[in-house]
Amino acid sequence: MIQAAVATVNRTATAQSRSRPDSSPAKSLLARFREVRNFTARLAENLAPEDCVVQSMPDVSPTKWHLAHTSWFFETFILKKWVPGYRDAVPEYAYLFNSYYNAAGAMHRRDLRGLISRPTVEEAKKYRVSIDSDIDALVSDADEKLFREIEPILTLGIHHEQQHQELLITDIKHVFAQNPLYPVFRQHKIENDKVDIDPLKFVEFDEATVEIGHDGSGFAYDNEGPRHRALVLPFSLADRLVSNREYLQFMADNGYSRPEFWLSLGWITVNEQNWRAPLYWIERDSEWWNFTLSGLRKIDPNEPVTHLSYFEADAYANWAGARLPTEFESERAAAKIDIDGNFVESERFHPAPARRRASSNGDFQQIFGDAWEWTRSSYSPYPGYRAGPGALGEYNGKFMCNQYVLRGGSCATSRTHIRKTYRNFFPPDKRWQFTGIRLAGDLS
Repeated sequence: MIQAAVATVNRTATAQSRSRPDSSPAKSLLARFREVRNFTARLAENLAPEDCVVQSMPDVSPTKWHLAHTSWFFETFILKKWVPGYRDAVPEYAYLFNSYYNAAGAMHRRDLRGLISRPTVEEAKKYRVSIDSDIDALVSDADEKLFREIEPILTLGIHHEQQHQELLITDIKHVFAQNPLYPVFRQHKIENDKVDIDPLKFVEFDEATVEIGHDGSGFAYDNEGPRHRALVLPFSLADRLVSNREYLQFMADNGYSRPEFWLSLGWITVNEQNWRAPLYWIERDSEWWNFTLSGLRKIDPNEPVTHLSYFEADAYANWAGARLPTEFESERAAAKIDIDGNFVESERFHPAPARRRASSNGDFQQIFGDAWEWTRSSYSPYPGYRAGPGALGEYNGKFMCNQYVLRGGSCATSRTHIRKTYRNFFPPDKRWQFTGIRLAGDLS
């Protein structure tokens, strides 16, 4: 099925005489492109073809789809635009592997991706190799003017791929969790901590008017701007994430059956879905076990609780006599903190207790990595925000409805992808991501 991609970059004598870009930016960006693409392949290398085609729920995409879609992105937004006479590697892929870019053409239904047995996993991997080769040739041969045009889109594509690396991990975890054999994604022995973490404490912040949003230096998504001022009233913020032990206390106090803690829609959802514990928790012989990407293991009480919906995070905060932070409070607290923590590069694929890492960030731990932190902020545009033109303008703006902002990244996020201004977003009932809780409070 795979055809040889016709990426005919004009290499005539005229093209040969073009001025070339400074080799450093082009070579550096290509090296980064290859590094990220290779890491995606490494994440999937231990998966059998049968693992790569399962779609366990509409929110989850098969691994094969992630491998192909990220390649489609580079083909659609770079190769088709800048390679003269370019022909699609396989024309049907434009329909199969578009995700939600209406301006880019028709697309296959998201909830039916698991029914696509062809192309095969091997063909999807060949497609990746073909696209990588064409990108390499295009950027290597580009003159300075062309490189300046390609560079921001290629950079966006690299970050888009890193988003799908995270989705690949969280999606295959959901797929494997449906299997009663509890398959192992990556063999990694995670010892339960024998020493309790320090009690949670709150750090206080005075009222301040702060700058919110990306300052324009380096890459950022459009939803991180425009930078603007926001008044942040006095508040307190927990120094670490809520632990499994603390969440077990909420469960033991019948937190899931007490409507006074729950939003109305949350109460409806928790009863319709029969939620009684975080996603991937399994009770056996009166003990709680946790399905991880390294297999099934007993709950470690010191690890951050994860795989919670916004509804559960909000209910826990109400039970604890606290609340969830706003995204502005989270950004203010993170402003002077180094981006360090448990990210996907460690290949642990699981949150770690707060005390396992010496903190260089003063009072706070786990601001970055381990688990995405739910905020109480609705995902909406910053003042002055306008989505860009064309299909790439659909990247973020079209989702600014019925979602809540998450901050900080998780153990499945890349260290080189997260930013202090990064705004992730999910609907309030979703649990398959590594989502956790950091508590906040009001100060009089």
